[in-house]
Amino acid sequence: MKIKELFAQKKRVLSFELFPPKRDGNLEALFQTVETLKQLRPDYISVTYGAGGSTRDMTYDIALRLKETGILPLVHFTCVGHSRSEIKQLLDQLKTAGIENLLALRGDPPKGETAFVPPPDGFRYADQLIRFIRSEGYDFGLGVAGYPEGHPEAPSKDEDIQNLKRKIQSGGDFVVTQLFFDNDDYFQYVNRLRAIGVTTPVQPGIWLLTDYVQIEKICHLSGGKYPAALKEKIEPVKNDKEKVTQAGIEYAADQCAELLRGGAPGIHFYVMNKSHAVQQVLEQLRTKGIVFG
Repeated sequence: MKIKELFAQKKRVLSFELFPPKRDGNLEALFQTVETLKQLRPDYISVTYGAGGSTRDMTYDIALRLKETGILPLVHFTCVGHSRSEIKQLLDQLKTAGIENLLALRGDPPKGETAFVPPPDGFRYADQLIRFIRSEGYDFGLGVAGYPEGHPEAPSKDEDIQNLKRKIQSGGDFVVTQLFFDNDDYFQYVNRLRAIGVTTPVQPGIWLLTDYVQIEKICHLSGGKYPAALKEKIEPVKNDKEKVTQAGIEYAADQCAELLRGGAPGIHFYVMNKSHAVQQVLEQLRTKGIVFG
């Protein structure tokens, strides 16, 4: 199934994001988490690349196992370090394996590099990658990344909005956003997209904050802000890990409830290969009368 069909059929799409193990490449612990997440009935699960495409083969292996277990995978697909002919080979590999959905991204530079440099005969931007995929006749469902607070490298939010419009015009089917903690950023972002004629579903990405030391790192990496409403919950309990976790879960549940009541077409949870926090968030949403489907 194409993920765009899910958005057409369902009022609220539920998805999770996993990443390949960084150390020993052991997938068993990851798939124990997958079995737990599967009980939460996600509509799809996405699998990331490492920086510079460093975990590409493992990403594909995970996606195939997800498919075998009956879960619809969304495979992150970047143009980092690949020529057009190499990208075509990778696309053929995925097509042959029966993968139907890709999240088409530029990707991060390889570890140790700060600037993105396109390879010879490669692509500099995601819209170029998307246009190539469509021009070669591939029928993948294509998701694209959106940035409610603006991409960190974009000169302005207006230019970032136009960049996303180009990705949709090139063949993107739906948008999954970068994490954010202030819902006003999401609603304003969607309104601005609608004002320039982008009608594609925009699924908000939600980070489950469970550790105080994550905050600075996550906000730095994502370019996101640490809003006052979240500070008020976290700062008084920052020295108690259990209380930080609970405060983060409560904040995420309130955030998701407001997003869904405000018309968001679902939630994409960055679960960090853990299941406990997202289980609690979904339980709290049920107590608020909010279910997916």
